Amino acid sequence: MDITEVPVSQDNKGKKKKNKKGKKKSVSQEGNGESGGVDTKEEKMEKSEPAFPPTFSVSEIKNKQRRHLMFMKLKQEKRKQKMQIKKKKKKEREALGDKAPPKEVPKTIENQRVYDETTVDPEDEEIAFDEGTDEFSAYFNGLTNPKVLITTSDRPRGRTVRFCEQLATVIPNAHVYYRRGLALKRIIPQCIARNFTYLIVINEDRKVPNGLVLCHLPDGPTAHFKISSVRLRKEMKRRGKDPTEHSPEVILNNFTTRLGHSIGRQFAALFPQDPQFVGRQVATFHNQRDFVFFRFHRYIFKNEKKVGIQELGPRFTLKLRSLQKGTFDSKFGEYEWVLKRHEMDACRRKFQL
Repeated sequence: MDITEVPVSQDNKGKKKKNKKGKKKSVSQEGNGESGGVDTKEEKMEKSEPAFPPTFSVSEIKNKQRRHLMFMKLKQEKRKQKMQIKKKKKKEREALGDKAPPKEVPKTIENQRVYDETTVDPEDEEIAFDEGTDEFSAYFNGLTNPKVLITTSDRPRGRTVRFCEQLATVIPNAHVYYRRGLALKRIIPQCIARNFTYLIVINEDRKVPNGLVLCHLPDGPTAHFKISSVRLRKEMKRRGKDPTEHSPEVILNNFTTRLGHSIGRQFAALFPQDPQFVGRQVATFHNQRDFVFFRFHRYIFKNEKKVGIQELGPRFTLKLRSLQKGTFDSKFGEYEWVLKRHEMDACRRKFQL
């Protein structure tokens, strides 16, 4: 079989090579024409940052890590915008001086609180008469001195026992006794016979304190609280030394309604009326949104103008469950107030204390 050779012209080879070179040149020329030289940093940043449509939502990103990164970027951008607006307003206020408009008050749940008809007016004659005839009048008239008995539920665990011991160092003239299986109806007459003015019972669940019964003797009333966020002294950072035996000062904040007023008077009657200022100790009951926060501090004079505070502990939070007339009686007791969550907690801007 004869094989014939087909001659390839050199002109075609040259044309192919020239075409390739020409394509490369054209691509480079187009690139130079678009960019106009080397890309700047701003153009690189614009290319790297993704451009989103105006109705874009971060939740549409399916990749979890990518979604988290984009969320953090959007958060930083919003923060920068807020800071810029804040600085701009500050400059405007400095420029205007005295003619500057007053600052806007931020809206909070406390500011928007629903008005309560039972809000206490200290100058009201009816409230003054009630205070002169209620169960705490003997204490506020200086006829009795507080004496407190602290006990627990049956078979308390170590954490509850330590909490009772530390609570006894906060309240002057307080004594801790173990329950020993006795019913409260048998404990109360013994307390009255020994001139105790208060009975405090700390209940626990799963080795953690979860309830506090505060019974004023001999005529009541009895308050039942849910207790939470208990922090003992060893669990607190930067705490001071153990408290001394001096009687502390008492601060009661935001007990404005009739119910809150009676609860505040019940807390005040736990402590002696004449605080010893040498000890520089303060017990605070702060009511905020019907949660009573307890803190125990010592204040320190740094110089003639500056004063610092040092928390001593323990700390805890109380939530009122019920208020009963007279001493503790679970069967036949008459209740002044009982917490009904679905009715009372329906509106977030309405508070009971």
